[in-house]
Amino acid sequence: CHGVNNEAVVVQPFWVGGNMMSGKSLLLKVILLGDGGVGKSSLMNRYVTDRFDSQSFHTIGVEFLNRDLEVDGRLVTLQIWDTAGQERFKSLRTPFYRGADCCLLTFAVNDLQSFQNLGCWKKEFMYYSDVKDPERFPFVVLGNKVDMEQREVGEEEARAWCEENGCCPYFETSAKDDTNVTAAFEAAVREVLAAEDQIDHALLSSTIDLHGNRKTSRTSCC
Repeated sequence: CHGVNNEAVVVQPFWVGGNMMSGKSLLLKVILLGDGGVGKSSLMNRYVTDRFDSQSFHTIGVEFLNRDLEVDGRLVTLQIWDTAGQERFKSLRTPFYRGADCCLLTFAVNDLQSFQNLGCWKKEFMYYSDVKDPERFPFVVLGNKVDMEQREVGEEEARAWCEENGCCPYFETSAKDDTNVTAAFEAAVREVLAAEDQIDHALLSSTIDLHGNRKTSRTSCC
């Protein structure tokens, strides 16, 4: 997957903490993937800091921010990882795929190539993330820069790709205008929670013996 060549100074991973919510909070790691220049950093910064910088440079390596939120009554600390989209930074970004709970595949609606590379990004993530259940791993697709006048990718075309690739939720976003940014990240949280609920249900079902009696499961501190 190739992106544009404009570069920024090297940015090390960092943590920005907000006011911690009371009660037990679930830590979820989501990762933004896509070609360089599609607006991944701008989406992350818009969501976490509510700011947009039209002069922002491309990420080199990785960085992350976090935000505390409540979704459907669940307290969540969302850890959002932004990655460099250029091919030459592949060795820097791929180690951080492990442990991700959701992947946001991102393209720009005014950049056809970035859309055509979505499949490449998905394959790269699945190869390096080593997820336990690839069929159920949650992806969300973002068509960014809908504020741009000239489009190269139509909404129907993007939704068709999502349907063919696991029925991923699709959001048309604009970091500049703050269009659907919050909705997209909250959808990622809901996808993770829904996947975990399915796993919990499967585990619960497996603890029922042939007589219909639930077995007592023991927890470990390890």
